[in-house]
Amino acid sequence: MTIPTASSKCVNGVDVDRLLSTIGEAMSATPSLSKLTLRAETEWINGGHTRTKIHSSRGAGIDDASRATPFYLDIDEPLAQLGAHAGPNAVETLLAALGACLAASFVYNAALQEVKIKNLAIGLEGEIDLRGFLGISQRERSGYQCLRLTCRIRSESPRQKLEALWEQAQKHSAVLDIIRNPVPVVFELEA
Repeated sequence: MTIPTASSKCVNGVDVDRLLSTIGEAMSATPSLSKLTLRAETEWINGGHTRTKIHSSRGAGIDDASRATPFYLDIDEPLAQLGAHAGPNAVETLLAALGACLAASFVYNAALQEVKIKNLAIGLEGEIDLRGFLGISQRERSGYQCLRLTCRIRSESPRQKLEALWEQAQKHSAVLDIIRNPVPVVFELEA
C-alpha cells in the first residue's frame, strides 16, 4: 500500500481515495484484477515446531514474487501438548488470523463510510477437545468446537452504525468465510 498523499482522503489510516479507485474502478473494469494467489511454505523444525515462510502473492495486477524480505511465522505446541512453546500453536494462529481479518474488514468499511475509530479490539476464545486431535475419540472433532468473539470499540459514531459495521466486517471477512464454509483442498505428496 502506498502512503497517502496530502490530497488523499485518509480515515483510520486507510487511503480511501486509493481504496475506492482500486475496488470501484480498476476491479470493476477488469475483474481479473480481483483474483489473488497467496503463497506460503511450512518447514518442520523439531517436535511440534514449524516455521512458515510467507514469501509471495500475485493479484490486483501485481506479482509480488520478488518480495525482498519474506515474513516468517514460528508455530509450536505448548508444553502441555509436548511442545517447546517456541511460538503459538496452529489453532491459536487461526484465532489471530480471524481477529486480524475482522479488524481490517471493520476498519476499511468504517473508513469508506467516514466513521472514525478511536480504538478497536477483538477478543477471541476457542474450545477444543484434545481427544479428537489425538485420535482418542472418533466422536470429537479435531478442531474448534466453538468460537466466541467480542468486539470492543471506541468511536463517536452511534451504536447502531457500529453494529452495522460489525455485521459488515463479518460478512466480508475472508478468514471467517473460510471457517464457516467448506473450502476445496487439494492434497499432494512428493516423496
